[in-house]
Amino acid sequence: MVGILRQVIAGFCYVEAGGVLYECKPRGNIKRAVGNILAGDNVEFCVMSNGTGAVEKVLERKNSLVRPPIANVDRLYIISAHSTPAPNALIIDRIIAIAESKGIEPIVVFNKSDMGNLSAWKEIYDKAGITSFIVSAKEPESLEDLKKHLFSGVGISVFTGNSGVGKSSILNALLPELNLSTGEVSEKLGRGRHTTRRVELFKLPEGGYIADTPGFSSMDFEHCETVLKDRLPLCFREFEDYLSECRFTSCTHTGENGCAVKAAVDNGLIGESRYKSYVSLYNEVKDIKEWNLKGKK
Repeated sequence: MVGILRQVIAGFCYVEAGGVLYECKPRGNIKRAVGNILAGDNVEFCVMSNGTGAVEKVLERKNSLVRPPIANVDRLYIISAHSTPAPNALIIDRIIAIAESKGIEPIVVFNKSDMGNLSAWKEIYDKAGITSFIVSAKEPESLEDLKKHLFSGVGISVFTGNSGVGKSSILNALLPELNLSTGEVSEKLGRGRHTTRRVELFKLPEGGYIADTPGFSSMDFEHCETVLKDRLPLCFREFEDYLSECRFTSCTHTGENGCAVKAAVDNGLIGESRYKSYVSLYNEVKDIKEWNLKGKK
């Protein structure tokens, strides 16, 4: 049988196939083949006579993330908040770059609009051509556009962001029944879900899945995944029209003479905030070679 892995916990894999959730153990050779098994993996498994299963193979992934640890992602909703913690452009842009490098659609969501005006933040990402929303988990009417966007997709969508930005609160406001359906896996474990501790996939009413994920600290995320310098400019989509116009093919787009990207920034065609994030990320990775990352998890 083939199914989708909805959660991995305590050595058990919870695999859904044909609307049924199976508790499975992975075969011993799987970790040697693919490393860690992840929520979102499509797997081949067999069912024993006692109703439990064994995962025999992880099918090829189209992508995977380190933080949050999940595979086969289609959309990544990056949640930020007006305060506690306040938006951090470098963190948002770092996650966007990682998503772009893996063929994942990034969406930015600014939460806690009841605490203040977030329109200037939204304008940054609208200008960059990245879908963004302003919401408050406390104001249901503010969630309507986000809900339509989320429900319009298929595949796997993921909510990620710093601890405290309100990922679970938004999900509960979008899907009030979620607290009931989350018991599907948790009941097998005898646990409730008051704090998100691990990645878990939940079904969306119109098809597809949404993953709530553990929050992270800024320091945690800095060391998780790296987009190398040669790939980084391609992960800032608003640079695309200018990359071939630079005077030198070796241009790093960090301030050289004849740089068309920097000229576009100076002329207001590319946002200053996004460009500053690019330069910061470039300086972090400029001396890193691909072989430096071999074996890094």
